[in-house]
Parts: sequence; C-alpha cells; structure tokens
Amino acid sequence: MSELDNVHILTINPGSTSTKFGVFVGTDPVFIKSIRHSSEELEPFEKITDQFNFRKDIILKQLAETDIRLDQIRAVVGRGGLLKPIESGVYSVNEAMIRDLKNSPLGEHASNLGGLIAYDIAQSLPDARAFIANPVVVDELDEIARISGHPLLPRVSIFHALNQKAVARQHAKSIMRKYEDMNLIVVHLGGGITVGAHKHGRVIDVNQGLDGDGPFSPERTGSLPVGSLVRLCFSGKFSQKEVLKMIKGEGGLVAYLGTNSAYEVEQRVEKGDKEAELIYNAMAYQVAKEIGAMATVLHLQVDGILITGGVAHDKYFVNKVIERVHKIAPVHVYPGEDELKALAMNGFRVLSGEAVPKIYN
Repeated sequence: MSELDNVHILTINPGSTSTKFGVFVGTDPVFIKSIRHSSEELEPFEKITDQFNFRKDIILKQLAETDIRLDQIRAVVGRGGLLKPIESGVYSVNEAMIRDLKNSPLGEHASNLGGLIAYDIAQSLPDARAFIANPVVVDELDEIARISGHPLLPRVSIFHALNQKAVARQHAKSIMRKYEDMNLIVVHLGGGITVGAHKHGRVIDVNQGLDGDGPFSPERTGSLPVGSLVRLCFSGKFSQKEVLKMIKGEGGLVAYLGTNSAYEVEQRVEKGDKEAELIYNAMAYQVAKEIGAMATVLHLQVDGILITGGVAHDKYFVNKVIERVHKIAPVHVYPGEDELKALAMNGFRVLSGEAVPKIYN
C-alpha cells in the first residue's frame, strides 16, 4: 500500500451563512459537515474576520467528536478569498497572504476566513501544511481581453475558478488527456454565472460574474444597457447601495420572477407559466450567446463545452443551451459543484507531487 493511500486532507469552505468542511483520505470523503449560522449568531461580529475563532472552534469541536486522527492530516486546504489577482494553482498560506486575507484589497468576504483558519489549524498539527486553491480572483486573462472600451474601466477576472478548473481537470482525465493540452469552454451555472475560455490550462477570457458582465443569472443582472444604467444611477431615485443590490442580489430571476430558485422557475414553466418560460429561456439564450463568444476567443478550436453548477441539474434549461451550441463542440454536463472535493483534489495534487505549491506575494 502506498503512503499516499492513507493521507488525510482537511478542507474548509466558509460561506456567508455557513461553514462547510470535510476530511478526505486522498480524494475520497470520510467526513463532511455543513454548519449553518443564524443572523443572531453572526450579529455580534462587526467584521467577517472577527468570526475567525467562532468558525475555527466549530470545526475543531465537530472533528473532536469523530474518530478521525488529526495527526494523520497532512494538508489543510481553505477556500481562497478576495486576494490580489493571481495565477491559478495551489498556494501555500504565508504571511503576505494572511495580511491580505485580513485586509483584503477587494473587500470582505467569508471565503477570506478559509486560508486563515487553514493556517491556524495546520500550525497546531504535527505534520500538516496549509494551502488555498484557485480563489475567485484567479487572473490569467490575455491582455486583449482586459480592454473594455475605456481605460478607466478595464475588464477584470473574478469567476468560479475553483469549480471551473476542477471540472476541466476531471473531464480531461476522464478522456485520458491533459487539461493543459486542451481548449475548453466551461460554464458555471449557479447564483452567478461565469463562462470561461480555457486554453491549454489557462482561462484567457471569462465574464466577470460577481457584479459585472455576461449572462443574467438567478440573482444577478449580468450585462446591462450602459446608457440606461447611467441614467438610472443619476435619476435620484436610487442610492449607490440600492443600485448595487439591484445588480447583485436582486437582479436576474429575482427581478423578473421574484425568486432565485431555478428549480422553482422550472416548476412554473412545467405548469404553463408563459412569463416564467420566456425569462428562463432568455437566461439560457444569454448563456449560449456567451459560449459562442468564448468559442471565437478560441478561434473555434474547441475540444469540449463543459456545463456545471447547481442549475446544471435542470435538464430543461441545459437542453435549451445545448440546442444552440452543440455544433461548436461536444457538450458534457457535470451537475452541481463540490468545492470541498475540489479543494481536496488540489491538496492531493501537491502531496502526490503532481503540483508544486506557488508563493503568494
């Protein structure tokens, strides 16, 4: 039996109202837990980083109640936060990263706690190292993709890097090819939607799905008519905070249909709701249009289109996309997203020697 067969990896994914964590032997899960946090529990904390001890203690308490030997953990991999733009890969948590996770250049987000907690727990274990992998700020854009139309408003890369990269590697492995040798378009369908052009292991173009461009999604507007948006902002009817909330949180399906649940919209379509059908089809239309745009980025030399994320469970929606793009390249559907497993896969790549951890500075 190989030494790697029993290597334990702890993965940590803090969300705004939950803390998800798991222990993997290699890349196989042996313990998965998701703890939801009420607004009352989080209310005492002024800043997200103030939740550090609260979240860490929950993880350690839950692990103490299992029969998992913590001294067998060799890697603790946290969800990367809003750091400076970096290349994709696995990064060792160091002092520079800790500083930026505590004082993020892009603002506060619960994922910032991932690397901080991973480092603290790893320090308390006899033979463990702390890492993050493929945070949302992964930036591998070609220079030409950064040009927007005005120098004050460059395009930036913020997307579902962890899931997109994990699915792309998983797909390449399933057909016995290397991710770094392929051209792929990867579509993440979640609360936000991002479509990335993956060229030989690098995401050379992708829509900024956090609060920027691209298709509208269950709760985000995506690209909007620019002139109309400017006039809305200066109409005196809305504050900056209200407009930003309109774009991210209260846009997309929420704005049109009053729900961020794609499943609920699917049920409404099945019951004959014509308005729901039009809006849902429009979201699929915009996703397909973005795939077409990314195909041109890759000079129409596309080895595959991969569709993933929570909404990928909906066959009606996925088929509406596929019927428009199937002639570009073969389409493969990988429903759902498993960030904990993706983090474990990246940790295992380092422990097995397949990947060398990068240094954040």
